[in-house]
Amino acid sequence: MSDTARKSAAQILATYEGPSLRVMEVCGTHTHENFRLGIRKLLPPQVQLISGPGCPVCVTPTGYIDEAIWLAEHGVTITTFGDLVRVPGTDKNLAAARAEGARVQVVYSPIDALEYAKAHPDEQVCFLSVGFETTVPASCLAVDQAHEQGVDNFSLLVANKTMPHAYAALKDSADVFLYPGHVHAITGTKLCEDLVAQGVSGVVAGFTAKELLTAMAAALVKAREGKPFFVNAYPRVVKPEGTPAAVALIEKVMEPCDAEWRGLGVIAQSGLQLREAYVAHDARKKFDMPHIEGHPNPGCRCGDVLRGQITPASCPLFGKVCTPLHPVGACMVSGEGACSAFYQYGGDEL
Repeated sequence: MSDTARKSAAQILATYEGPSLRVMEVCGTHTHENFRLGIRKLLPPQVQLISGPGCPVCVTPTGYIDEAIWLAEHGVTITTFGDLVRVPGTDKNLAAARAEGARVQVVYSPIDALEYAKAHPDEQVCFLSVGFETTVPASCLAVDQAHEQGVDNFSLLVANKTMPHAYAALKDSADVFLYPGHVHAITGTKLCEDLVAQGVSGVVAGFTAKELLTAMAAALVKAREGKPFFVNAYPRVVKPEGTPAAVALIEKVMEPCDAEWRGLGVIAQSGLQLREAYVAHDARKKFDMPHIEGHPNPGCRCGDVLRGQITPASCPLFGKVCTPLHPVGACMVSGEGACSAFYQYGGDEL
């Protein structure tokens, strides 16, 4: 985008005189970038950014962490991305379990976890598969390779989720969705286009300053027209068809299932589970795991933040009992969490 075009986008924000808008940052990275880049300060007073459920670590329920700890305490080596290590379970987190002797290895990808399993055939190795459509293909690739190569000491504890049913569940929570560009790079734009017929407006946004300014300006221009809309403001990455090869891989390895979202409850067919052909790599079945009911800290209001009902600063624990060094809720742990963003950048909106 030229400097002139960028200035025009900023001018649209500065001169907006349309209706009040609640714009949901579905993606936690958008929350952080809008703070970091100062875009929030450019918005007119009648435009409010609210948080949404687009942080995969944040929407993962407490019971999942308890399941991972159960596996770790029963001799299974847990491989995971680093942020999950500090997410609180009912009684403790994976970091505490590791301090007590459990094997918890931080990896950078599911393939790294598979390679660890190959290098340690005497250990049962489980990767914590958490994430949306963006990261699901990598988990599918790892488990497909394990299946093809006969790596029988590798499994997944799956908590992957998909966005379509979450959008539907939250459609009355905001006036405009700021759709996550990386998700729709995989899934394409058809879902967003179909939601317009249900009265849902949204803009697919990228992550640079010019991309976010363009997306916000497009939302304000279209909002003045007074009817539902969809704009793909990230066309260099998001194509209408998405990434068919990645979608095909997901459909080969996983199938839809009901899933629990922190703050949103159980949303039908919004999760993924391994298909029957890959059941030998399903940690819950492989290790005959009992049903585990997690219990989050009753004072934590992460669920309300993820529904866009409050800002993090409205939680009585925020910045006091709950800080990045001593997080009470998942939204303060994750690098995509809204509470983390508000704490880091001094957000104090109430």
